[in-house]
Amino acid sequence: MKNKYKIIDNQFDLISKGKTELIYKDLEVNNILDKEIEKQHKSLSLVASCCAVDPSILYATSSTLVNVTAEGKPGKRYHAGCEFVDKIEQLAIDRACQIFDAKYAGVQPHSASSANYQVLSAILDPGDTILGMSLDDGGHLTHGSKVTFSGNYYKAIGYHVDNQGIIDYDEVERIAKKYRPRLIICGATAYSQVVDFKKFREIADSVGAILMADISHIAGLVVTNRHPSPINQAHITTTCTHKQLAGPRGGLILSGNDSDEIVPGKNITFRKLLQKSIFPWMQGAPAVNNIAAKAVTFEYAKSREFYEYIGRIREIADLIASLLIKKGYKVIGNGTKNHTILVELPENITGIIAEKALEECSIIVNKNRIPGEKRTSTITSGLRIGTGALAQRYLDTEGCSKIVDLIDEILTKIKVIDDKSYELSEESVNKFKITVQDLCEKYPIKKYTQKY
Repeated sequence: MKNKYKIIDNQFDLISKGKTELIYKDLEVNNILDKEIEKQHKSLSLVASCCAVDPSILYATSSTLVNVTAEGKPGKRYHAGCEFVDKIEQLAIDRACQIFDAKYAGVQPHSASSANYQVLSAILDPGDTILGMSLDDGGHLTHGSKVTFSGNYYKAIGYHVDNQGIIDYDEVERIAKKYRPRLIICGATAYSQVVDFKKFREIADSVGAILMADISHIAGLVVTNRHPSPINQAHITTTCTHKQLAGPRGGLILSGNDSDEIVPGKNITFRKLLQKSIFPWMQGAPAVNNIAAKAVTFEYAKSREFYEYIGRIREIADLIASLLIKKGYKVIGNGTKNHTILVELPENITGIIAEKALEECSIIVNKNRIPGEKRTSTITSGLRIGTGALAQRYLDTEGCSKIVDLIDEILTKIKVIDDKSYELSEESVNKFKITVQDLCEKYPIKKYTQKY
């Protein structure tokens, strides 16, 4: 008897079937997804951690690898049937090592936060001292914030930036010598200057500490040699694969010259400990479909297109920072050396008000604490602006000027009621939204157009 079913044996046709079936089976979800795409086309994202993922990477994320359970590492799995998973993961590992000039790469972490916790839990014992950038000064939650695992299981000490928003390395050294931490974390989530990884390593060595660098926000700059690399300065480097790398949501653990050295206080190399820190210590089966997308991401990072993209990120950041300064806004550090612009708002406008008002007008930013912050983290006195998504719109000088003009005009028209509330007329909102949409049409997300 002839089989009435035709086997779908290629990725494209299966994904196409999935699209059709989603419309039929769950139109509600499909419509929400479509509305999100529409929103991204019609609004301007200035969120430092956002970008438009390449369609090829979106496609890889949707692969049938998601059907495979693959605990373990390539060639040493706890489940059968991992032939192609092994090939994909090894490819991702090799490509990550190549673009970062690393000797070890762990591509399984689900996020940069996961990667950080995997490292911390493997390196440290509960109660050990860690030294990381204070959250108020630009550090990340996973670097020792009291509301997280990192600030509760360990004795977390914070270092700070000076009044210009620059890391005070003398203070870092004084604190390190006083507390002698087991681990020093360098890197940040809201820092606009260059991180001196060499200086951090000197400080770490002077007190016998292990050094971990978190480059989640500057990975693209590192890959394209626009920021010093920590790979052979830090014992361990972590990053996400989104943000500047423009890949899938996921994490990455790297190590350079120290990868085959013995971890101080432990009879194991960094390479072996880092591998175990992911599985079985903190994580089970990885999201193998995302590992495929990571492999595509790392290949893209080798391209001329990626190099030019990161260059535009820097150019646009410098331009927007200078334009904001000309408008009278205080930019922390008097500019930026990466993609991040930290803006101190006028005294009467809080970060949460600015964030809400700009979003109402289709400009997406995030509130952020600034050095010397006096307001809470839910209110804040500043904004964090990033240029990753703007660079994918190929903004020119005119486009950047119009965005800064818009931001200034919106914030000027706000009538502040209290720290969280404001008024902005419907007429003004509609006018601003139309202007933003016109800008979006003039500068589309090129990867999401047919012409690209």
